[in-house]
This record gives sequence, structure tokens and C-alpha cells, in this order.
Amino acid sequence: MQTVLRCIDCGKSYPSDQAFVTCPACGGLLDVEHDLDALRGAVSHELFDQRLGSWDRLDRSGVWRYRELVLPDLPAETYVTRGEGNTTLYDATPRLGDYAGVRKLQLKHEGENPTGSFKDRGMAGGVTQARRVGAHSVICASTGNTSASMASYAAISGLQALVLFPEGYVSLGKIAQSVAYGATNVQVHGDFDDTLAIVRAAAESLPVYLLNSINPFRLEGQKTIIIEMLHQRGWRVPDWIVVPGGNLGNSSAFGKALMELKTLGLIDRMPRLAIVQAEGANPLYRSFVDGSATLTPVKAQTIATAIRIGNPASFAKAWRTLEWTDGVVTEVSDQAIMDAKAQVDAAGIGCEPASAASVAGVRRLVDEGVIAPGDEVVGILTGHVLKDPDAVLKYHSKALDGLTSTFANTMHTIPASLDALKALIPA
Repeated sequence: MQTVLRCIDCGKSYPSDQAFVTCPACGGLLDVEHDLDALRGAVSHELFDQRLGSWDRLDRSGVWRYRELVLPDLPAETYVTRGEGNTTLYDATPRLGDYAGVRKLQLKHEGENPTGSFKDRGMAGGVTQARRVGAHSVICASTGNTSASMASYAAISGLQALVLFPEGYVSLGKIAQSVAYGATNVQVHGDFDDTLAIVRAAAESLPVYLLNSINPFRLEGQKTIIIEMLHQRGWRVPDWIVVPGGNLGNSSAFGKALMELKTLGLIDRMPRLAIVQAEGANPLYRSFVDGSATLTPVKAQTIATAIRIGNPASFAKAWRTLEWTDGVVTEVSDQAIMDAKAQVDAAGIGCEPASAASVAGVRRLVDEGVIAPGDEVVGILTGHVLKDPDAVLKYHSKALDGLTSTFANTMHTIPASLDALKALIPA
């Protein structure tokens, strides 16, 4: 079964066991292209169901359970896994569904991955490829989640991790993970887009393997968010999948997953995809409104640090996803993001700010009549609630500059007496 790398711009193809992550001929983005004709006889609903009952380390991974669709035909010892995936698909509580405006809302919580974000699925694919090509060091630019994941997966694989952060733009909870996992951590005077430019230059001139989302093997791992979600739904396709959009790796991966699943006959129709950007980091939204497939970068600013990206590297692949899925793009304010986060948190599920953009986006699209209240909607939560505890505490203590804590759950302080406690308990 042949898998190749193919440039989405010039169409040139290359063997899949290469260390470059963009097209050597034109610099375009690469796809991992599988032989779908051969795969038709190799994958089935029954195969994936059987693997659910296995204790084999690859079958227990929510990425490698679907390995034929990700990176097939490698020796078992080459695959890197921390048991990623296997994340919960929650039925939203009635209160949360009412807030979002839909009666059938589910939330796929990728914050339940080992390092607390969806990036673990991508790193399972990307670090596996790093080992395959004989890399000794890996590098990324990060707003936090990528660094935490790469540092962890590099450590378990015996690779050195080099992480570059935009100074002052990353929550401490995320930096702490990268430090704990032993990466070499570097702060850059600039934003994420400045930092990624340095990392891309370093990957071209230094012996390091690039693991940002332009790496096509990362996106293969992230495809399994969609594959696993559909498996959990018994392969019933929802009307809508709603995802936050920052660097647009997930949006790109989702479209590719859906197209491949439809071509293979594993699903019977395509859902529509809605990509939600923050108002202060909205280059895809601006292009969508203009009807233009041309990216115009913006200077990004939003409380949702994980999507604070103004020059998304996967723009072209995300635009392709919109075409494949008859998709839409919307934007939401920081106020809407934090209010939606408070609702997701209060439902007992919890998420980081960027994740809540999906719920805020559903609410806006329902208000605009794009999503109908009776549609089946799956929203993607990308990160754990403790990824940005500072944002949680500031919201509930009404200390976020320029934002209203609409659903604040304030901390109480009482004297050391039972009577004072009783006064707080409703009769």
C-alpha cells in the first residue's frame, strides 16, 4: 500500500519517508496521500470495532487504532504513543444546549488527551515520522499546547525538544508543562507569527525536525479527532462540526478526514464544517466574507491564546476544507468566548478559552439562522480547563480588563464559624 507526499500547489509527489515538511520544488504545503483504492479492502467499521477490545498498545491509541488512515505499514516499534485519543464525546446538558441554541449538541473534549490538548494526536503522528527519518532533535513555535505536547512526546522517544514561545503571549500553565518535560525553552520578542518564521528558518538550516502544523504528519494524527468522533456516533454523521480556528491545522485535518472517509464509504455523507475565529485574530473570517482564497495576515490579539494567530500556516488547506464541506467561517468576541467558557465549565465539562470559541460560534450561527435549532451539532473542545487557570480566576473575580463577568461564580470569605457557613447555604 503506497503512501506518498504530494504538494497541494504544484502537484509534485515524493516518497513518504522524507524529513522535509514543505514542497522542495515550490515551498507549498504537502499532503500525506494514501492509496484509497487499496485501503477500501483494508479498513472497515468491523476492524475498528474489533480493535476497541484489544489491549495492544497501538489498538488502545485513539490515533493508531486507525493507523491505515494515518501512517500505515510501519514496524510496530516505530509508532510513538502515550495512549492519546479516546476522548469523551459529551452530550451537552440542557442548560448548555439552551445557551448554544441547539437541542442536539455534543462536545468532543480533546482536553482529555495526555498533555491536555488535541496536539497529542498530532504529535503521535509527527514524532513517529521524526523517528522514522532518524531525527535527533525536534522544534516548534508555540502558544503553549504544541510545546507541551511536543516536549512530552519527544521525551518518551529520546529526542531533544527545542521550543520557541512568543514572550508574554503564553499562559504559565502551558509553559510549565514544556519546562517539566525537559525541553529547551526560548522566549522570542514578538508574536506567534514572528516566532514561527524563526522556527521555519531554523528547520531549513539546522539539524532539527519541524513539528508545527505545516508538518503533514501532524495533521494525519489530528484527523483522528473526526474519525474517533464518528466511530463513537456509530458512523452517524452530524449536520455540523464546529471547531475553533487559529493556525487552522485542525480545520485542514478535518476536511481531509471527512473526504477520505466519504471516498472509502465509511460515512454516507459530508457534514458541514464551521470554523470559529476570535474577532482579534480573524484572517480566515475576513477572507471568507470577501469570498477570497487569498490570505491577508492580521496582527492577532485575543484572550484565547491558543488561537491568537494572525498568519495561519494552514490557510490553503483550511480553505479547501470549506469547499469540500460547504463550510462557513464566523468570528466571536472575547466577551462571547469567556461567557461560553463559563457555561461549558459550569456544565462540569470545562475547557480552555480557545475551546469555548466553538460553543460561542454555535450560538452566533444559530442567532444568524445558519445553524437550525434542530440540527445535530458536534463542537470540538481543544484544551483542558487548567491550561489557563489565570483566565478562569480573573473572569470569576471580575478582574478581566474590558470584559464583563456575566456568569461570575465569586469566591466567598467567611469568619471561622459554622453560622457564617450556614448563611451561605440556601434554605
